[in-house]
Amino acid sequence: MPSRTDSRLRIAVLADSDTRWKWGALTARRLAERAPGTDSAAPAPPAPELDGFLLRGRATPTPRQLAEVGARADALREVTMAQFLDAVGALENSDGSYDVVVLALVGGAAQAALHGLAARLRGHARRPVILTGYVGVVYEKLADGLLLRHGADIVLANSRHDAARFRAVYEGVGADAAAVTEAALPFLGGAAYTAEPGRDTVVFAAQPSVPESRADRRYLLGRLVGHARRHPEREVVLKLRSKPGEHTTHIEEHPFQKLAKGMDLPPNFSLAYGNMGEILDRADLLVTVSSTAALESLHRSVPTAVLTDLGVRETLGNHHFLGSGCLASWDQLDAGHRPLPDPEWLAAQGVAPGAAYHRAFDQVRERLGELLSKESLPPIAPYYTAVTAPGYLPGILARHHLAPDGTPLPGAAPATERTGLRRVIRDAVRDAARGAYRHGVQRVAPVIRRMGEL
Repeated sequence: MPSRTDSRLRIAVLADSDTRWKWGALTARRLAERAPGTDSAAPAPPAPELDGFLLRGRATPTPRQLAEVGARADALREVTMAQFLDAVGALENSDGSYDVVVLALVGGAAQAALHGLAARLRGHARRPVILTGYVGVVYEKLADGLLLRHGADIVLANSRHDAARFRAVYEGVGADAAAVTEAALPFLGGAAYTAEPGRDTVVFAAQPSVPESRADRRYLLGRLVGHARRHPEREVVLKLRSKPGEHTTHIEEHPFQKLAKGMDLPPNFSLAYGNMGEILDRADLLVTVSSTAALESLHRSVPTAVLTDLGVRETLGNHHFLGSGCLASWDQLDAGHRPLPDPEWLAAQGVAPGAAYHRAFDQVRERLGELLSKESLPPIAPYYTAVTAPGYLPGILARHHLAPDGTPLPGAAPATERTGLRRVIRDAVRDAARGAYRHGVQRVAPVIRRMGEL
């Protein structure tokens, strides 16, 4: 059988949030790019045919969030896990089968998809290459998240540092570590930082749940506003992740825009949404607690500060930046300090600026080519099974309406209309519980009217 890389790759991406859709879709496109150093006279490989699937759940992105991310697909639809498995399985042994399936999911959903695909594709003569990874900084649940992703043919590590950690986890439990493949975050790029005369812009990259408490978030907002007052010559921008009523992977109990209401904000302070790359185009200093935006900023050589005001703690994720040279407090920033990143740390983390990033995906392209050239691939075999994790795995699968053997439970893919009603009502109740009463009422009112018409 000829290699499936001889023609246009067909890739399916299953994602459960806006940031994971961005990671999955851009990773898929990186797979089909021409490797640096190849014969420039040869025809460029065609862009992949990309089918996007958004896993129905709490963090399913809205149209606005998808537009802000900017990652496009040839087709995009919302599905349950069972519907996704049907979509992939129905195409196997056909001319339209997928070459690659990218699982851009949290660990539990990735594990459910792996077991579901293993059951759905069992006995098929061929199956797609399964790829998964992380959307950014891996600062918590390292072992848990990695073992939930075990079973994929390729587990991407975003840096040399992460690749070594990932292999150590797999080898530590006696699991095969061959799937770990070094790459980089697929969305790094943009123009290198250049200071412009007369421009002085400080951007704070907010996170939905870091820090988590209202008091800590009010403290950070107060320091940011205070910085704007101390430096009226600077433009101070609070970059927000989502608008009220929208959801991300992590629940935002205390949105900054809500905390800012009623505050006396100086004229040089503003709130901003939009693509992070566009925000960084005009940033002269990026400040955050531990956002992945810091990696984007460092890659572009934008001065970057990782805050220590609330401590350097695993729960905050800023411990990931130990040795980076970027740790700083608001007191230091108010006084004019600009951190200088350590070049060796940048290289180990896969965010060093320059030519190195352009070769970061060589290993995964080579690995993918090897797998696609095989006559067949072995059955999907996650580390977690009914034998290794009998008290853990069944609950994970059940949350995605899968039986312990990975097959969909009865009623796992209900009619679209019925599922849509359930989701809208559920989200409305959650919004009301969190205090977003107006949004909850607006969301549920048309549903109640529709129920009366049924």
